[in-house]
Parts: sequence; structure tokens; C-alpha cells
Amino acid sequence: MSDETPANPIHWDIHNTHPDLVPVLRSKLAEVVDPEIMLNVLQLGLVRKVSIDNGEAKLYVLLTTPFCPYGSAMLEMIKQKAQEGLGIPVSIELGFEPWDFSLMEDPGALDWGMYT
Repeated sequence: MSDETPANPIHWDIHNTHPDLVPVLRSKLAEVVDPEIMLNVLQLGLVRKVSIDNGEAKLYVLLTTPFCPYGSAMLEMIKQKAQEGLGIPVSIELGFEPWDFSLMEDPGALDWGMYT
């Protein structure tokens, strides 16, 4: 992921409450790549909410498809990388609303050759 501002930036609760933690969390989460799409979870816009309450980070995460074969591994990696970056316990809540291209931070990053 580049250092440029995304076209569709996601604003988490911690942007207001813990702005110093946003860059380190983004850096660690950018290491989690969807193995089929080959974009990271930030580019895809999968981490929708991040808050910190009582010393625990809470992440609300979507998957690109409801039956993603890599879903459980990606959720575990998101949790691990968030804990590494934040240095506090992390819980993950899986959202069930459908993912679509509009949730991506940079919709232009995905070129499947479908819309030429």
C-alpha cells in the first residue's frame, strides 16, 4: 500500500480517540493480504471499525464473500497483526453485511479486466 491518501479512506473511532495508534495499526494490517485477490485488507476496506474500550481493541471486519475459503485464517492474521501493532488485546467481530467494491479504499487498485 502506498503512502498516498486513499481515494475512499476509512475513518475509525481510534482516529479520534487514539490518533497516534492509527499509523502503526494501518502498517501492521497492510501485511494481511487476501491470497486470492492479492490486495491487503485495508485496500479492500475489510476492517470497517476499530475502537479501544477498557484496554481492549475491538475490530469489526467483513469478508469479501460469505464463504471465503481463507476467512478464518485472515481473521486470525488480522487479530495477530492488530495485537502486534497496538500492544493490547484485540477482539474481532465478523460482520455479515455484503462486501462490494464501494468499500475499497482505492477502488482503482482492483483490475480484474472486467471493466475495460
